[in-house]
Amino acid sequence: MGKSFRDSMQWLHTWAGLCLGTVLFAVFWMGTLSVFDREIDRWMMPATRLAPAELTSVDAIAGQMQHLIGASPLWLVLFPSDREPVVRMGYLAGGKIRYRQADPSTSMLLPDAGTWGGTGFIYPFHVNLHIKAWSLGLWIVGLAGMAMLALCVSGVVIHRKIFADFFTFRSDRKARRLVLDLHNVTGVLGLPFHFFITLSGVLIFFTVYVSGAWEMSYRGDRQAFVQESYGIYARPRLNRPGPPMASLDAMVEQASREWNGGTPQLLRVFHRGDANAYVEVRRSFVGDRVTMPVDALYFDAGTGAVLSRHTAQPVMAAHRFITGFHFVQFDHWPLRWLYFALGLTGCMLIATGFLFWLESRRKRHEQLGLAGVRLVEGLVVGSISGIVGATLAFFVANRLLPMSASALGFERADLEIWAFYLTWLGSFVHAWLRPRTAWREQCIAIAVLSAGAVVLSGFTSGDALWRSLTQPRLWPVAGMDIMLLVTAFAAGGVAIGLRLRPGRERGIH
Repeated sequence: MGKSFRDSMQWLHTWAGLCLGTVLFAVFWMGTLSVFDREIDRWMMPATRLAPAELTSVDAIAGQMQHLIGASPLWLVLFPSDREPVVRMGYLAGGKIRYRQADPSTSMLLPDAGTWGGTGFIYPFHVNLHIKAWSLGLWIVGLAGMAMLALCVSGVVIHRKIFADFFTFRSDRKARRLVLDLHNVTGVLGLPFHFFITLSGVLIFFTVYVSGAWEMSYRGDRQAFVQESYGIYARPRLNRPGPPMASLDAMVEQASREWNGGTPQLLRVFHRGDANAYVEVRRSFVGDRVTMPVDALYFDAGTGAVLSRHTAQPVMAAHRFITGFHFVQFDHWPLRWLYFALGLTGCMLIATGFLFWLESRRKRHEQLGLAGVRLVEGLVVGSISGIVGATLAFFVANRLLPMSASALGFERADLEIWAFYLTWLGSFVHAWLRPRTAWREQCIAIAVLSAGAVVLSGFTSGDALWRSLTQPRLWPVAGMDIMLLVTAFAAGGVAIGLRLRPGRERGIH
């Protein structure tokens, strides 16, 4: 700790960023991609590239699912939207929910997607790093979120001339000065967004991080807390056969009327076939409102009678507004692109902070014979270019693997995930083995993977870029291809720049 408050903030800023920067970059990177997770799904799942259409009949979908559901006591339907023009149907099998998709206009099942896609892999990675045991992933991301809040506050304290720094960019100076200017500009430009998007991410999971608050208020009765906050209704199985299922379409229509025309997002059937079976219908959070509602109706499965209604109370409505602000599910494309751009500035902020630490200590560490810079540089390369390359390997694997692919007991979707993790792990190893050329070589790999993904997408799906641009239903696919090409050109330009700069063997010089 320093002699003054500002010196203490400098220490906090440096070590919080250095120790948790890898997790922060991964969370920001995956969060930025999650802004367009459903568009990524369309790119990775060619069978879902349908024109938007309303679901004609839930009862018809239920009929199509009978051979899949079997004796499963739980199944669900996720309704289509403009961004996700397919019906997703889930059923409990082997202790976990399995999903299939269907065309909403015909109720016909689509072929198995064979991938987790953006909504199944990228978005959950942003939330919990796919570490579910003991909610450990949520705690790691929460710790990184608190570190980001501390970095935002300490960064403002450190920079006395914060507004002047915003207009300062000296591209003709040494690498250290250039990196610091980039760090300052991206920090000031996105400061309000970076602070509030991080704060909202922490507040969303208050039930995990501050569980003592609700446990004290409800005397440890979690069911009472969930019932009052989220309107979750439940009743036990009676273990005796029940009557045939009442019309699900009628239940959806009644819910829509009570919501003044609001559309459903989710329908779930609990205890199917039991005398105490019931149906949950939840309101859609896609629309012209930031708030993600928790409005829900519960029906008796046999009679269709309403068992319970729920509308969020003021405190929970505020929480759902914060949730909606973070998850950006509302229909507003300019704001969605703004979220994406500001997410990228967050990635650049973290990356330049890493690079400034390296460049400010490289010479002194070499003179003293210390290995700190080399160790951290390998970590930085893998954290930045490594996870970008791993994401692209995930996309390329999606286009390369045949639908029937399997290996070592893993199905096709699992093999895509293995491609991601093995590429990411390999990027760290490569960075430590080839420290002088790691940045340039990984940028070349990113450029090749990005361009290759576009070419493979056109060949394997038949929807080449020029064709996608002419059909509105394929615009999400075209957008994905364009962003991949932009990534390829950017990475190629950086690789060329690193090749031409003298002293390139010293990291970013």
